[in-house]
Amino acid sequence: MIVTRFAPSPNGSLHLGHAFSAIVAHDLARERGGRFLLRIEDIDGARSRPELAEEFRANLAWLGLEWQEVAPQSARLPGYGTAADRLRNEGLLYPCTCTRAEIAAAAKTIGPEGPVYPGTCKGRAVDTSEPAAWRLDVAEALARTGPLSWTDERAGVQQADPARLGDVVLVRKDRETPASYHLAATLDDAADGVTLVTRGRDLFAATHIHRLLQALLSLPVPTWHHHPLLLDREGRKLAKRRNSPSLADRRRAGEDGLTLAADLRAGRFPAGISLGE
Repeated sequence: MIVTRFAPSPNGSLHLGHAFSAIVAHDLARERGGRFLLRIEDIDGARSRPELAEEFRANLAWLGLEWQEVAPQSARLPGYGTAADRLRNEGLLYPCTCTRAEIAAAAKTIGPEGPVYPGTCKGRAVDTSEPAAWRLDVAEALARTGPLSWTDERAGVQQADPARLGDVVLVRKDRETPASYHLAATLDDAADGVTLVTRGRDLFAATHIHRLLQALLSLPVPTWHHHPLLLDREGRKLAKRRNSPSLADRRRAGEDGLTLAADLRAGRFPAGISLGE
């Protein structure tokens, strides 16, 4: 039996890209006699809007999906802290006070997630009485784990290369958002028994870091399924920050959710929407 999931963040309304991702995960579980989970990733500080979680459930039901809901991230904070403490005590995390502007100015390379952190705070004394992020020392971590690999159902076996993302943040400077996506999602998938991590192709590179964290924290290693993304007329992925039309607006306007889901499954997309590679 496989276990897969859809894990939206309530910092904006869901759009067609989310619908497509949820349907892919739901259908993979259904086709293989497995379980499809819903997990609300609600630790995005002030941007999280608790009322949106109920909207998400209404949207999924409107699309004809069935799921089992697991604990939201806001109920998992002690576990994130314990994992971070373990890595910190093992000398694998270091504090960083650099701003985004400082990182952008000092970065020598651009990685999958933007400017790659150049290690400015690594090895120097940092006053942790002030707000500081905690970064993973990727080189030291790899020295301890040795070579790693992971498997994507669509792309095959991958040799883990977390260094391409640099020393990523695992504990954020913002006290309202204690764990980064990398740490929280990795721990959550292990806690929920996820065996197939289904998510968009835009998160493919992040998996290199997640595989490293699994090795460091002795977590089970799932298989991944990174599906193509829905793109707008300019070839950009649909995104909340671009005000892509919401599922809730479509639902309230009387559109048939079952028909929409069938169209997405069949590759029939609204005008101006296409499926990427």
